[in-house]
Amino acid sequence: MSTTTATSLPASGLLRFATAGAVDDGKSTLIGRLLHDSRSLLADQLDAVRQASLERGDEHLDLAMLTDGLRAEREQGITIDVAHRYFETARRAFIIADTPGHAQYTRNMVTGASTADLAIVLADARHGLTEQSHRHAVLAGLLRVRHVVLAVNKMDLAGYDRSVFERIAEDFGDRAERIGLGAVTAIPIAALHGDNVVDPSPAMPWYEGPTLLEHLETVATRTADDGPLRLPVQYVIRAVGGYTGCAGQLAAGVAMEGQEMLHLPSGTRTRIAALDSPDGPVRHAAAPLSVTVRLADDVEVHRGDLLCAVESPPVASDRLDATVCWMSAGRAMKPGSRLLLKHTTKTVRATVTDLHHRLDVTTLRREPADELALNDIGGAGLRLDEPVHCDPYAHNRFTGGGVLIDESTNATVAAVMIDRATTVDEGAPRAAR
Repeated sequence: MSTTTATSLPASGLLRFATAGAVDDGKSTLIGRLLHDSRSLLADQLDAVRQASLERGDEHLDLAMLTDGLRAEREQGITIDVAHRYFETARRAFIIADTPGHAQYTRNMVTGASTADLAIVLADARHGLTEQSHRHAVLAGLLRVRHVVLAVNKMDLAGYDRSVFERIAEDFGDRAERIGLGAVTAIPIAALHGDNVVDPSPAMPWYEGPTLLEHLETVATRTADDGPLRLPVQYVIRAVGGYTGCAGQLAAGVAMEGQEMLHLPSGTRTRIAALDSPDGPVRHAAAPLSVTVRLADDVEVHRGDLLCAVESPPVASDRLDATVCWMSAGRAMKPGSRLLLKHTTKTVRATVTDLHHRLDVTTLRREPADELALNDIGGAGLRLDEPVHCDPYAHNRFTGGGVLIDESTNATVAAVMIDRATTVDEGAPRAAR
């Protein structure tokens, strides 16, 4: 059997990005334009959009219809759910999450952006930054989205005026600094006509930066050596012939044949005897590839366990302080609430011990709170019935994040980002840095 280290993705790998912005800022049109101008549409998809645009009397192709997949969305002309689209160019593959702009769909944006490497925040050139622009920038910061693009859209309706773009970009830069956002790139575009989306705009010769697609194709994403090795065990495979493997998705780091690793919760040290990927055996694999690890020793491994780097294991904790986005319309989050915490591949019972605050995402002010209602974001303390092995969300979005589940309905009611974990062994807090 051959051994390989390659994958089928383009050389620059996969970029997940989310779009955010107020209603009518043009999120869905922008995505449609990206798909159209990068020639990622099938002929029948383009014909369908062309026919529907004619029937509606539109002067231009309504490319927003490519992502407004739900009937209710098309009828209302707004995005109400997260729509995902995949496309690729010769340089990179992409997964797009088109998220709603309305405040009442904050939970949808959190869901869409939680796995994104980059967020595109749209602003209408005529109106500048709005409350929703600020909200989405804050959410991108909370979710530790590594790169943010400010796309100043509808520049055609602002006369392609350079001063308009520069004023909005400067305002956003000031806000980004207060929030602590990472790298921010501002690009002036007109999605309806395709200016600076895939091709440079002749109407804005004063802009010398990359087009949006050029930036998306070249922006640096997570590298293989980001963080120590983390492999939550999803499934243990025991096959005929004595084959035993621990299957899961690498949450961080690089796994290599012969590498020493630590099994948690047992604390047993062992080595990687062999690695299998979806494409066959490999000598090494990097996050976020899904792999099956064959161990050199007979270690008793179960779903929910963790294989990790020996020199830097995560914290074992049953007391967490976390940032929570509450997603349930049917109940509020209150001290004493009993829930399930799904953390990586493990699920444990959890009790809300206290609410620290509710965050005003417009002013960034932390307010006292007795409960968190639908779409509220706040800080909370959780006590777990048994420890989980976790990292601060700031260090690892996978082992530092989770969801809360209503035990009676099995519905997901909150997204959780771990800020602080109390170690079981030391009884001392470990804070996110």
